[in-house]
Amino acid sequence: MAQVTLVEAESTPAEPAEEPADEPTAAPATQPGAGRPLLPLWAAALVAAGSGLAMLVAFPTYGWWWAAPVAVALFTVAVHGRRPRAGFGLGALSGALFFTPLLSWTNLHTGVVPWLLLSGLETLYFALLGAATAWVTPLTGRWGRWGRYGWVPLIGALWTAQEALRDRTPFGGFPWGRLAFSQDTSPLLRLAVVGGAPLVTFAVALTGGLLAYAIIRGLTVRVNPRLAAAPLVAAAMVAAAWLIPLSRPAGPAVYVAVVQGNVPRLGLDFNAQRRAVLDNHARATIDLARRVTEGTARRPDLVVWPENSSDIDPLRNADAAAVIDNAARAIGVPILVGAVLNSAENGVENVGLVWVPGRQAGEPVAQYTKRHPVPFAETMPLRGIARMVSKEVDRVTDMTAGDRPGVLPVGPATVGDVICFEVAYDNLVRDTVDHGAQLLAVQTNNATFDESEARQQLAMVRLRAVEHGRDALMASTVGISAFADATGRTHDETSFNAAAVILGELRLGSARTLATRLGVIPEYVIVAVALAGLAAVAELRRRDRRAVKNPTVGTKEDV
Repeated sequence: MAQVTLVEAESTPAEPAEEPADEPTAAPATQPGAGRPLLPLWAAALVAAGSGLAMLVAFPTYGWWWAAPVAVALFTVAVHGRRPRAGFGLGALSGALFFTPLLSWTNLHTGVVPWLLLSGLETLYFALLGAATAWVTPLTGRWGRWGRYGWVPLIGALWTAQEALRDRTPFGGFPWGRLAFSQDTSPLLRLAVVGGAPLVTFAVALTGGLLAYAIIRGLTVRVNPRLAAAPLVAAAMVAAAWLIPLSRPAGPAVYVAVVQGNVPRLGLDFNAQRRAVLDNHARATIDLARRVTEGTARRPDLVVWPENSSDIDPLRNADAAAVIDNAARAIGVPILVGAVLNSAENGVENVGLVWVPGRQAGEPVAQYTKRHPVPFAETMPLRGIARMVSKEVDRVTDMTAGDRPGVLPVGPATVGDVICFEVAYDNLVRDTVDHGAQLLAVQTNNATFDESEARQQLAMVRLRAVEHGRDALMASTVGISAFADATGRTHDETSFNAAAVILGELRLGSARTLATRLGVIPEYVIVAVALAGLAAVAELRRRDRRAVKNPTVGTKEDV
């Protein structure tokens, strides 16, 4: 990862000044905090570093959700008043200290270089955010209260816009580490039912912006009891989120079994014994069927196996088909199987298959093909270049992407199926509900990662359940498997790297939440606000440059 050097001329801190009037004021050079560094560079670097670490502990496995708005506030204070290039460097420092440990699970079996490259790429987006946040500093000293108060929601909009860009670029984006995904136990999670993950991110960053406002005004103007209103408003916003009504599924209940069969060993070679992985899941299902027969367990309406539970193509391998069918016959209900298919016409596909007991060879089977194969894991862009980075590149076979939402009839339920990292992408989950999904299933394989990655993923499942008013489940080969209801609560969580079978009653939903109906609109509106704010500041800066060149012009703002 390239080293980023922070370079900026030091300036003498401004003396505390009287709080400026709310009428239009003179050029920003006379405004405390509007064009001067708020902190010495060394102090700004420490605050930026603290921001990255605070952001880290907001996410599982720490789960201190309240640290996320604190991190936003520290980030904003660190770059305030800096030139954009220094904001870029400070943002990069914060991002590196956040993403590098957050994504450390990518280093477990692929080596250090891919981990650092991914962390470095994600860090660049924080660097851009730092530059943009520094760029909008003049608003805090211009246009009176309108400028200062408008700056606070602009901070929230900039964070949301950064995530919107990061979620889509490059190669389809990588949405890990979104502010919204740190809020699975926060009152702000309820905002997902209104505007999805983008609105939750905006609310977290807005809360952080209010805290930053109090700090910056206290340092640049004077400590004033009225500044306590900003953190109080932030706390009130968080508390008020509890009042948002949630959409709970009102349909009939279905009883679901999730099988976590475990693997012979963790790591990239987890499927070297592919038959053993398949046998583990079949054996656990047959054991459940035995308990049903003995009367010690209730028969489920459907069974869900995780991603990669059958890496032997059961549509073309009679032996694998027999193993799955024996399990389906024993339990007597359909099984949603995570499988890898390999055919001349479609290539390699990562799929969810609905296996009905007694299926005959050649009989059609409902399937969902993963729509977003993970770049550099399930497909290999720039393979020649990537081969110079890691010797593991040629383990990756390019998988064929599906072109239809994952909506599958499994017994009495219409299941919205997404596979592994797809749960992080707003549109892939929303499409299933738009096309009739009554509950959500996330099939995943965490055998190449660790418990922290699994818990980060489970936090996303919780948000999706609230966002779309659907009960949900996560089925993993090694853990964590769990059920999540439409309030965001989980139950029956399994241990990591252990075989387990969990059973739970989920309700089917049909109503569409406001977030589902609005789709990408909230995100687009917030991004438009961010762009408008950047454009407004660009105009302010243009006027200031003109005023410097011609002191007789532009000494007053034309508002």
